[in-house]
Amino acid sequence: MLATILWFILVGAVIGAVARLIVPGRNPIGILLTVLVGIAGALLGGVVADALGAGTLVALVFAVIIAALGVAALTAFQARGGGGRGWRRTGRGTY
Repeated sequence: MLATILWFILVGAVIGAVARLIVPGRNPIGILLTVLVGIAGALLGGVVADALGAGTLVALVFAVIIAALGVAALTAFQARGGGGRGWRRTGRGTY
């Protein structure tokens, strides 16, 4: 069980790092956050697949898919301006 969890952490870290490398240009989130989201997604995917009684290969594929979707969603959310720090001027004279 511990080996499986460590495997999912490794897979999530790799997914986060690869996602960071394949997105061109300036990224709105840091590499540490990208890797952490990849790890969280892989762990979540692995736990859900295990709860459904899937085999090891299916759990690994599910973990990769959830990790990639999590990193993509966070990147898209941050690129749109969500989750910013503090108030931002809208250009209409209001905050």
